[in-house]
Amino acid sequence: MDLKALIRDIPNFPKPGIMFRDITPVLADPQGLKTAIEGLATPFLAAKIDYVLGMESRGFILAAPVAQFLGCGFVPVRKPGKLPAPTFGVEYALEYGTDKLEIHRDAIAPGKRVLIVDDVIATGGTAAATAKLVELTQGELVGFGFMIELDFINGRRSLPEVQIVSLVHY
Repeated sequence: MDLKALIRDIPNFPKPGIMFRDITPVLADPQGLKTAIEGLATPFLAAKIDYVLGMESRGFILAAPVAQFLGCGFVPVRKPGKLPAPTFGVEYALEYGTDKLEIHRDAIAPGKRVLIVDDVIATGGTAAATAKLVELTQGELVGFGFMIELDFINGRRSLPEVQIVSLVHY
């Protein structure tokens, strides 16, 4: 199935000059969603993944079913103040300012194998910050999976050298 045909372009969102790639039509299409989940999970079947991490909020939508497909656990990576137990946090740069992501300190046991899944990689800041959280937990980062990669931004250059799977390229 051609996922790119399902992705809707929204010009000038969230601000003028931005072309937003809307994945909600993929999520609403049963075959599209199945294709996306299988496409993100299948390259990692032999990798013995222990946990799939998804970043708030669209990453949750994809990472949880990828974890189920792989037969492993799902770990949410959240914005500050959303997790109830003690956390590790990493600040990262945005176009204007900074943001922060957190993970429970006990979410990943040392040495456990981790896959990070998100909807889009643009600059790579969110994914790189999540990789640093994996490092803080002493987990082993195995790879990244993205539904969409914006190649012209080259965000993968900011990521650790592990397997990167992107289903649709712009």
